[in-house]
Amino acid sequence: MNLFRSRVSSSIVSTMAEELGSSASTATSSSRAKTRSFWPSILRWIPTSTDHVIAAEKRLLSLVKTPYVVEQVNIGSGPPGSKTRWFRSKSDEPRFINTVTFQSKEDSPTLVMVHGYGASQGFFFRNFDALASRFKIIAIDQLGWGGSSRPDFTCKSTEETEAWFIDSFEEWRKAKNLSNFILLGHSFGGYVAAKYALKHPEHVQQLILVGSAGFSSESDSKSEWLTRFRATWKGAVLNHLWESNFTPQKVIRGLGPLGPDMVRRYTTARFGAYSTGEVLAGEECKLLTDYVYHTLAAKASGELCLKYIFSFGAFARKPLLQSAPEWKVPTTFIYGFQDWMNYEGAQQARQLMKVPCEIIRVPKAGHFVFIDNPTGFHSAVFYACRMYISPNLETERLPEGLTLA
Repeated sequence: MNLFRSRVSSSIVSTMAEELGSSASTATSSSRAKTRSFWPSILRWIPTSTDHVIAAEKRLLSLVKTPYVVEQVNIGSGPPGSKTRWFRSKSDEPRFINTVTFQSKEDSPTLVMVHGYGASQGFFFRNFDALASRFKIIAIDQLGWGGSSRPDFTCKSTEETEAWFIDSFEEWRKAKNLSNFILLGHSFGGYVAAKYALKHPEHVQQLILVGSAGFSSESDSKSEWLTRFRATWKGAVLNHLWESNFTPQKVIRGLGPLGPDMVRRYTTARFGAYSTGEVLAGEECKLLTDYVYHTLAAKASGELCLKYIFSFGAFARKPLLQSAPEWKVPTTFIYGFQDWMNYEGAQQARQLMKVPCEIIRVPKAGHFVFIDNPTGFHSAVFYACRMYISPNLETERLPEGLTLA
């Protein structure tokens, strides 16, 4: 069992670390080093790199009991036959997707988990043990996030940006030789998962979209408040920052040594004092905070997709609702009762779909339903996949506490 534990090639990690460049230094010359040595440690820049992300991931996953392996899956330098390259040069340098695979029972259905914006696969740390009892779990960091390669983001349109994520995922799938898997995506990861399934439906058995982004557009009547807000000076400033691709991660980097404390304040508030469900324990919160900081503060890459996929207010530039009639994969939506993503968009999409579709709502949970109410989330996933894990129980009743919308 111990041999099955996480192993990451030091040579690959070193290569990836070089992509991020050297961490911010506490001294730029020997003459200044002596002066800086007298500065309080709080004023020194806190370094981060892919090495730090991988190390933080390992510490967070120490909370998981199920044995797992970590691998850096080579996805090449860009999609075959495309002029797009995942870096700003003509080099054929390969890129990697950080992949965690959990030990499972033989013949278990494969469940691939894709994180959301500003997150990484470690956010599912509360779910791996329970889900691995029924599935072969494979969790990834999308290209430009977490412990995956972080090439320069050169996309200039919505189409190019979608291709960045869809094509890199497809190259990862080919490298892993996967097919007929269940694809689960959270928030922005749900948007990517849905777009991938629209392009490559032959590989996906079922979609599970958790608090998925991307179903509403600015043309929706409910966006009138945004038009009014933009007319104010605050709205104008925020809209300008959005269109300038000023991301939340830039704030964390700009704070330097104060960044970790900002992240700690967020995690302790969101998953503690203001939690809509099960509060994180002390060690969980500490390890998640460390992990979140390093994933946010590392080199900007995938995060720069934001303005190309969404307009200010998180309205999709190419809403999934428009593609609903083309859906070819059975889909289950999962939302927390307090999720700020409105499940009504999924209801509208269901009316246009020609495939089976369910919408499950989980109590005592917000947007991070899998952290807020892991038990309810697991029950929702098991119910959604009942035909794959319990073929004789296709008509199994909805677990207590969950509701269908």
